[in-house]
Amino acid sequence: MVRAGVGRRRIQTLVIALSTMIAVTATVLAGALLMASRAPFDHAFNAQNGAHLAVLADGSKATTAQLADSAHAQGVTAASGPYPQIIAEHGTDSGGDFPGIGLPPMNIVGRANPGGPVDDLVLTDGRWIARPGEIVLSTSFFGPRGSVGMTMTFPDLPGKPVLTIVGIAQSVTGTADAWVEPSQIPALTQPGTVPGFQMLYRFANAGTDTRVTTDRSAVTARLPRGAVTGSLSWLSAKQDAERNTAPFVPFIVAFGVLGLVMAVIIISNVVSAAVGASLRRIGILKALGFTPAQVVRAYIAQALIPSVVGIALGVALGNVLAEPLLNRAELAYGTVSLSVATWIDVAAPCVAAVLVALTAFVPALRAGRLRTVEAIAVGRSPKAGRGRVARQLLGRVPLPRAVSLGLGSPFARPARTLAVAAAVAFGATALTFAFGLVSSFQDVRNGESRDGTADVAVDLGATSDGAEIAHAGPKGADQPAANPAAVAAAIAAQPGTRSYYGTGGTQLAVSGISGTTEVRLLQGAAAAYSVPLISGSWFTGPGQAVVATRFLQVTGTSIGSTITLADNGASIPVRIVGEVFDLRSQNGEVITDARTLAAVDHVDRISGFEIHLQPGVDRTAYIRSLNANLHPIYADAQDTALDRGGSTLLFFESMIAILTAMLGTVAGLAVLNAAVLETRERVHDLGVYKAVGMSPRQTVAMVLSSTALVGLCAGIVGVPVGIALHSYVVPIMAHTAGTNLPQQYISVYRGSEMVLLGLGGLVIAIAGALLPAGWAAKTRTATALRTE
Repeated sequence: MVRAGVGRRRIQTLVIALSTMIAVTATVLAGALLMASRAPFDHAFNAQNGAHLAVLADGSKATTAQLADSAHAQGVTAASGPYPQIIAEHGTDSGGDFPGIGLPPMNIVGRANPGGPVDDLVLTDGRWIARPGEIVLSTSFFGPRGSVGMTMTFPDLPGKPVLTIVGIAQSVTGTADAWVEPSQIPALTQPGTVPGFQMLYRFANAGTDTRVTTDRSAVTARLPRGAVTGSLSWLSAKQDAERNTAPFVPFIVAFGVLGLVMAVIIISNVVSAAVGASLRRIGILKALGFTPAQVVRAYIAQALIPSVVGIALGVALGNVLAEPLLNRAELAYGTVSLSVATWIDVAAPCVAAVLVALTAFVPALRAGRLRTVEAIAVGRSPKAGRGRVARQLLGRVPLPRAVSLGLGSPFARPARTLAVAAAVAFGATALTFAFGLVSSFQDVRNGESRDGTADVAVDLGATSDGAEIAHAGPKGADQPAANPAAVAAAIAAQPGTRSYYGTGGTQLAVSGISGTTEVRLLQGAAAAYSVPLISGSWFTGPGQAVVATRFLQVTGTSIGSTITLADNGASIPVRIVGEVFDLRSQNGEVITDARTLAAVDHVDRISGFEIHLQPGVDRTAYIRSLNANLHPIYADAQDTALDRGGSTLLFFESMIAILTAMLGTVAGLAVLNAAVLETRERVHDLGVYKAVGMSPRQTVAMVLSSTALVGLCAGIVGVPVGIALHSYVVPIMAHTAGTNLPQQYISVYRGSEMVLLGLGGLVIAIAGALLPAGWAAKTRTATALRTE
């Protein structure tokens, strides 16, 4: 009986299998990504034997034997090194799209192999060093891919050594910018200087800053006085990693909850409908001697068999889809070897199977308790009179009769209609939520990668105070400093320029913060510097500043407070007038007018310009023409679109698309199931309609309109729910990252977009009903009239 029931209702069997498959796939995928995002740094740190502490030592004050002996300091459980280490300056890129570009100072370590007791390096591209003259770059220095095969030149060193980039490697705590053969270090060392050494340590207990400080003291005590020149704690890297990944946990949870709720609705609806549609057969079986318990078991089994198949496929598909996403997450999170946890592959199918059994039990129990005569008499038709009033009212509306008949169908099965509407509403909610997330992520990516919305950026290469800037002009590190006034004149004279302003930066001490803070300086039309304001206003002159949320949190200040900048022994009071969105530094930036420092510092700190173009100007042609005037004065213009990366956000956008497609498909399957049941239950009526002249096109219109109203109403309900979910989740994500968000990053829905999103429910409903509508249109009249 069970096997016959499963085989006889092939459409319902397929819907149950597909629904459970997609529900389990979404659950496995969301669970895997949620677990990956909970502690990605910890996973990577343990997998790569990360260094709790990296110590830099002066090579003239400590010997290799003394450094090796420090591995026996109290608390040390493992150590690697000593590795020779130097800071190489004035290197240039000798290949790629920008030959001759100056590179920032690099921390280069001599290391023979990527493995070791501490800090296993993971190659993400290329290979490890095989001989002198080769170099492996860190992913944090030059990006994860695309650099292998390029060369680096150090023109300030004797012999102007040239190194070929043969690989890209990842250190979980960023212990170096690059690695070379130890024998290569002397050639990269300035004459008259001694290379330093790097030691890497793991400790028995290094979970807090206090413990790391204690461990560092124990190591330092084993070395000569003054030998340690610097150190790096693993907790700093951990904090940065968590700040980058923790914000995405809330939205993963939201999608996981949506998937589970939809799974409950779909499975309940499909199983209940399958049992309800078989009441007449149940009556016949009971008349033949089947007990109520046998009926209950039989229909639970009929639901479980296709569900088990769907669950197995869902687990497999979830793991397949999770693999590429987790591979991208490894780069986005800065971790390695992410995989679906075994307990997720076990828990997800178990929960789904229990869920199917429970949802099938209630309607099966109702069927088992039905009296035989009542079950045969009721059959699968809706109760007489259900929806009659609605159909009568719709018949008076000036609509085609086929459409009014279809619109009245949902009222005959209100419980089924509500279940389908709920599934479609959740699908519309997921679609709306996903659209808002992608829009907010795009705004965040644009704001994070380039503060303004400028079309073109001009880099002066080297400022007049000698600070080297990455992506300098075409002559590389030996070029003279570009004159900001000359560059500004060239920009102003260039046809197509709408507005421009100068940008620069410096590190200053700020009252209330230890160390230094990045101070961004603006010159010219600073109002065009469109860093999104969260609150307050933009500065209107010197002595005022706007700051990031993190700065307010660290200093305990607020808009209207006065802070003190210390520069060259002078104190500069600055009043905070606004809060802006900024994620680039741990303490946040201070953005002020360049004239704020003019009274105490006459150095021109402007290092670049941002340009807004007139509408319709060809950006490529503009940059080519402008560079013809800028290159002779050692400046370079670039398209700001080149700077917009955001691998983490791009990864999550792709994941959003996959999860949304899954949830939308599940909602469509709910409609498909309901439309199939509705068409089969009313197949005799369909034959009558065809006999009196209903055409196939009118039949399709009737079936589609039976779901259209449900989809439209569900979409209207789902859109505000999705907007509310977005407005709730996105600020939580931002607060987890240590910032507030500008209102425009949250209010991303426009009127026209909300209308289109509201129609998403209608699209889901119609798409789900297309197959049953085609089947109904092709059914022959005589066949339909003979069908019970």
